[in-house]
Amino acid sequence: MDTKRIIADIDTEISKLQQVRALLSTVAIKKGPGRPRSTEPKVTKPKKRKMSAKGRAAISAAMKTRWAKKRATKSVTTKAATKV
Repeated sequence: MDTKRIIADIDTEISKLQQVRALLSTVAIKKGPGRPRSTEPKVTKPKKRKMSAKGRAAISAAMKTRWAKKRATKSVTTKAATKV
């Protein structure tokens, strides 16, 4: 074989490989708009606790009795203070 022929074959092979590389690199580089997506999992907020109607009623009743006691003691102390 002639060395010029070998060099020509190598050059054609190199040009084919460069074309294939260019095609593969454009496919791999294809990017969408915006920021790249994160590989980390999304952090979700803990779910809010929901109170049942029965629980709300119990707390409401407890607060009403507490404030009633507070008003009763307050009125007794103010009446005693005004008598003196």
